[in-house]
Amino acid sequence: MAICARIKIYVQPRASRNAIVGMHGDAVHIRITAPPVDNAANEALVELIAERLGIAKRQVRVVAGASSRRKIVEIDGVTEDQATRALLSATTCA
Repeated sequence: MAICARIKIYVQPRASRNAIVGMHGDAVHIRITAPPVDNAANEALVELIAERLGIAKRQVRVVAGASSRRKIVEIDGVTEDQATRALLSATTCA
């Protein structure tokens, strides 16, 4: 059986820079420079997560909340704990 993580993400679009900030309630708080128009923020989110986890973009997908700040992202090849820890270890001070 393939490993697949589902993690909650809180996205802040149109930020001054891409950054993983920390936790926002039960979700990982991520700032994205892209605007929430024409799926640009979702694409930037997928790219940032894939880059931080060192995996291909095709392994990351938004499965819920495509037009919302609160999203659920599915990531192939890692557990929820591994994905969350890897993202939070990339936290940057804003």
